[in-house]
Amino acid sequence: MWPTIKQWIPKPWLCSLRHIEYVDCNKPNAAKRLAYPMSDSQSLFVVTYGKGSMVCSDREIRIEKGMIIFVPVGKSIVIEDSTGTENELQFYKLDLTVAEVKEDTSNRMNMRDTTEHHRFLKGIDIQGSLSLIELNYSPWSSCLEPLAQILRQQTARDWLEQWEVQLRFQEWFRILLRQSDPETEEPNDRVRLQRSIRYIHEHYNQAITVDDLAADIRLTRASYTRQFKESTGKLPLDYVNAVRLERSKQLLQLTDDRLHDIAQNVGFNNEYYFGRRFKQYAGISPGLYRRHHRQDARVFAPYLEDFVLALGVRPMLQYSHRSWGRQHYLGLEDVPEFDVTQLDAGFNETNVPEFIMLNGGHERWNLERFEQVAPTFYVDHQGEDWRSILKSTADVLGKASRVQDVIGDYEEKAQEAKHRLARNMRGKTVAFLRISTSEITLYGNQYGYVGPVLYQNLGLTPHFRVQQWANQSRRVGIGLEQLCQLEADHFFITFDNMDSAYPGEERKILEREEWKRLPAVKSGHVYEVDFMTWMNYGVISHGKKIDDILRFMA
Repeated sequence: MWPTIKQWIPKPWLCSLRHIEYVDCNKPNAAKRLAYPMSDSQSLFVVTYGKGSMVCSDREIRIEKGMIIFVPVGKSIVIEDSTGTENELQFYKLDLTVAEVKEDTSNRMNMRDTTEHHRFLKGIDIQGSLSLIELNYSPWSSCLEPLAQILRQQTARDWLEQWEVQLRFQEWFRILLRQSDPETEEPNDRVRLQRSIRYIHEHYNQAITVDDLAADIRLTRASYTRQFKESTGKLPLDYVNAVRLERSKQLLQLTDDRLHDIAQNVGFNNEYYFGRRFKQYAGISPGLYRRHHRQDARVFAPYLEDFVLALGVRPMLQYSHRSWGRQHYLGLEDVPEFDVTQLDAGFNETNVPEFIMLNGGHERWNLERFEQVAPTFYVDHQGEDWRSILKSTADVLGKASRVQDVIGDYEEKAQEAKHRLARNMRGKTVAFLRISTSEITLYGNQYGYVGPVLYQNLGLTPHFRVQQWANQSRRVGIGLEQLCQLEADHFFITFDNMDSAYPGEERKILEREEWKRLPAVKSGHVYEVDFMTWMNYGVISHGKKIDDILRFMA
């Protein structure tokens, strides 16, 4: 039975680096046989290349690239290169100093010389076996890089640099001992994957490769990538970059460091590459992101004013439509309007924005033409996922701290409304219609402007025709024959005047017999709501919908 390193360096002992050297048997005139006499220090041999043998106490072991051998105090060592091959041996040799930490009667910590302890250890050969211990360190590149840095710095004269050498060694040695502890239970793949993810968060500013990450937890690259994607939803390197970029956001907000320094601090070697990845990730450049977190920017966000205002930022312009008007429910009476239907319209000298935000509706109105006016951020989340839109908007505007309060207030409001409605709406069904001169539109129960609020947040029951006709759709057009089958107990309706030749033309449906025969119409349970308020995905809009529903039903 081979000894463990704990028997030579128990917990009460503090180990530091005395000396490090790199031996290359491939150099001209280099010795092929190296003899290391008995020493009063422990040593570590880290084989980086080639093959050879190590003789200790007349016993021999084969050594090769990737092996780490711990040699206890008091052992003489002979190393021979495998001559006649092209793989000449190369290795690091580290000599360690061990000091005992004791607590004296005054509770002060002190360290004493270990000569007596060394004399004791010299005579030990546990159970008569060869007292060499093979250790493990993975990924291998993470093992070698710190040693190369320590070797370069060990001649430093400045005491701070010398201290840095010891700190770097301590971190390297800690990982070595942890990975080489035979008492550590072998974790399953899930636990090892979590350990790998934790490693990324702790070492994101260092060079990280998928091969090293996979090797560290003893998986193939393909298996590691598959399991990582299943666990996090991202490929490993995408996840690494996301961690780095999130950290860079913090540094941009909290420091005045140069972009070059921030890029270096989070693990990007190239400032240009960092800037490109940051813009892909956050939608704007690092410089603009920092400026938005230091002051409120002049924002133009057509269709997204709801989110901007919910975060406490007043847009410098508000979108309007020549037929639909503007979003009166937002109360932006003093904010100038910008009619998106005027395709040749531009900004005048007094209302040029510093920043533009656009959602999927930009293509319909050719708003991407304003990319030349100011930096432009595109929101690519689905409208139903308003929480993600809010978070992205907050991130861009430097209002991330407000997001949870806004979401929490809405969810609390919805929950309270749901309890109130449950008492009055038990067994009653609901439907929502958008009516224009050319079409009657029925909105679904899962998607769209109203379904998630009515049926999911508030728990109202959709009429079975809603589920039958528009279950997987945001909306569906229906005719008068279908309207007659929509016998919901309650209707919410709004009128779309976009196709009207003259005001009020879309309301003619109210005069038809098919409409008048509907049960909700007969019982007076039809509620007209504001078009712009209900045809919107914003958190303020959703809150106003809840207010309307409570006003009519509770």
